[in-house]
Amino acid sequence: MTDRPNGLTYAQAGVDIDAGNALVEAIKPLAKATARPGVAGGLGGFGALFDLKAAGYEDPLLVSTTDGVGTKLKIAIETGLHDTVGIDLVAMCVNDLLAQGAEPLLFLDYFATGKLDVETATRVVAGIAEGCKLAGCALVGGETAEMPGMYADGEYDLAGFNVGAVNRDGVLPRLDQQRAGDMLIGLSSSGPHSNGYSMVRKVVERSGLAWDAPCPWDADRTLAQALMAPTRVYVKSTIALIKAGRIKGLAHITGGGLIENPPRAIAEGLVPNFDWNAWDLPPVFQWLQETGGIAEHEMRRTFNCGVGLLLIVGRDEAPEVLEALLDAGEDAFVCGELAKG
Repeated sequence: MTDRPNGLTYAQAGVDIDAGNALVEAIKPLAKATARPGVAGGLGGFGALFDLKAAGYEDPLLVSTTDGVGTKLKIAIETGLHDTVGIDLVAMCVNDLLAQGAEPLLFLDYFATGKLDVETATRVVAGIAEGCKLAGCALVGGETAEMPGMYADGEYDLAGFNVGAVNRDGVLPRLDQQRAGDMLIGLSSSGPHSNGYSMVRKVVERSGLAWDAPCPWDADRTLAQALMAPTRVYVKSTIALIKAGRIKGLAHITGGGLIENPPRAIAEGLVPNFDWNAWDLPPVFQWLQETGGIAEHEMRRTFNCGVGLLLIVGRDEAPEVLEALLDAGEDAFVCGELAKG
């Protein structure tokens, strides 16, 4: 192929290969810091290898999840608060793995933008690496897509893909073991996590507050900083209990809130009977409800309302499980029980 004088380059078309290479070099140490037993090979290949035997599994099933951060990214883009959306991305995927009883092993990300800003992308990926460390899984690769014309200036989108493993006899939920009277244990959330942000942004618009205004329920932060609190990663506090067979079911409270998520982990013929007085609605949700004029049922089917993860535990097991969760640093509490439905 011969060179053409004054020929069009990829950079002139809006794609900067050099910037992409610079990003890869910037994130290599971030990914390396998330290494764990089982990882084989480094960043930069066409695929990632993982050795399940080295990770300690004898009869494993693979479990995969994928998710994004949703319109919470709009706040990050509008305020420049890019450092924790990567944690959100990882948390949304790895917490879903827990619902199947699986341990997160490896994670890949997809970062798409119109024009690559290496500094912003590096901050985002640093958050992804931090989320992986919190979850004990390895960041083994990903994809950065620079697509002129697809996104407005400064905008980007994220997607995550997570693979975990569970031994065949450890899959959740254990529907055949669930009984009326089993206890529901809630683990506190850090806020809305990464769900309901189209509603959140509408409430903020209605309030008339700017993103940099003092937070109405936390004067030490701006409104944006409070609403960007990253999604909790629950892996390290729960995985030992899951592997020990002490959990009968687990629901990650995401879109659909406390109305639609728990039934996905509960046997037919049983329903969750919540004690709605067992915990106080956190201030962020009180503000959203009051400012937005949101009905109680709508709150419960849109937001986690303070319960980021819900565990189903046998009544006899509940005191020891609760103690173990508290010892692991969780704000955990009994919030109801299973009943015949």
